[in-house]
Amino acid sequence: MLATLRRILLAASLSTVALASAAQAAVTVEFWHSFDGSSGKALEQIIGKFEAAHPDIKIDAQDIGDYNAIVAKLQAAIPAHRAPDAVIMEVTRYGLFADRGVLKDLTPYLDADPLKGQLFDYAREAGIYKGKNYIIPFNSSTPVLYLNTKLLKEAGIDTVPELKTWDEILKVAQTVTDKLGSQGITGIAAPGQFARWGLVEDNDSELIDPRTNDILLDAPGTIAAYQWMADLVHKYHVASPDGVTNEAQGEAEFTAGKVAMMLNSVGDYGGVRQAVGPDLTVVPMPCNKVCRVPIGGAGIGIVAASDKAKQDAAWTFISYMASADANATWFAATGYMPINKNTAAVPVAADALKTQPALQVSIDQLPFAVGRPRPVVVTWMRAKEYTMWQAMALGQRDVTEAMKDFATQTRAEAAKSN
Repeated sequence: MLATLRRILLAASLSTVALASAAQAAVTVEFWHSFDGSSGKALEQIIGKFEAAHPDIKIDAQDIGDYNAIVAKLQAAIPAHRAPDAVIMEVTRYGLFADRGVLKDLTPYLDADPLKGQLFDYAREAGIYKGKNYIIPFNSSTPVLYLNTKLLKEAGIDTVPELKTWDEILKVAQTVTDKLGSQGITGIAAPGQFARWGLVEDNDSELIDPRTNDILLDAPGTIAAYQWMADLVHKYHVASPDGVTNEAQGEAEFTAGKVAMMLNSVGDYGGVRQAVGPDLTVVPMPCNKVCRVPIGGAGIGIVAASDKAKQDAAWTFISYMASADANATWFAATGYMPINKNTAAVPVAADALKTQPALQVSIDQLPFAVGRPRPVVVTWMRAKEYTMWQAMALGQRDVTEAMKDFATQTRAEAAKSN
């Protein structure tokens, strides 16, 4: 009897130890991201599938805010030793953190992972800085042109025109504003920063040369692009100044049926489609002088200060997030572009392409999509660009003078960071 009791107690003790060991073996990866709404729900679904397949890894996913908020919070967290283990980094801003040793070089992980051969070339290139992989793309995008065909028809435009040039876009914006302006409806939303970069690109120019890192803010093509964008607001009055000082306002007015056209990321497609419904049409960016669009979005990096177990777990998570299965779920729910060559074959992605032809637009733009520069100064430049743009769009500064001043300041900042 006593021997039996001892065996029972020993078995219970060993079971307790085993459970405790299993609990201790589980690794929690703190992951900062910038997705809410429909994108946030899709992310939760993907993480849920990952955790079910990897019960030894827990993902503590935290929505930090937009890309700017992530940069600011990460800069504050590093000296306080409160950085996450994995973090979403916008494709032009991560160079700052790679340069400072904050992000881990993922090249050894990627070289040993079958994922390497599955990624599209554009997706893999987006994560390379100075010859090393620092992020693996998750949400990749290009800007596109969104249309509310109901508003166009109410303005007398029954057939969507080509909209391949700025003049064609301006003409439609003026027609809508003239016909429907008394109802508080405008022709186009003031372009957000991603769209502004795209308009510079299709005017055959750049903000910073992606090959040489030369500052091109004062190049004639760049100045002309900003002049046209600013004129939409304070010269032609076809775009509301509210969308200049608050970029989210432009999308909010479009989804509320108050704006007929919007240049914005394809990554917003899921939420916009839910709001606008069958009246939504998506067409490519204009080819004003050339057909060229920037690749945007973000990828996931691993913080170098995390311990080895967390880094390994974070890579397992990143590899899954870039897999065809996870990428197909993400693509179908959000409209962000496929990054995995096998994504389109996954049923949920294939079905989405059949039922939502708008998803094909950004894919069709890939042949003329280009990667953007990512030197350290880009983070400073993009933060400064908001105030420069506002001054020009609101008519407070001459565009040529402002862009030349902006270029001078950016060159000085680049010299300091070098």
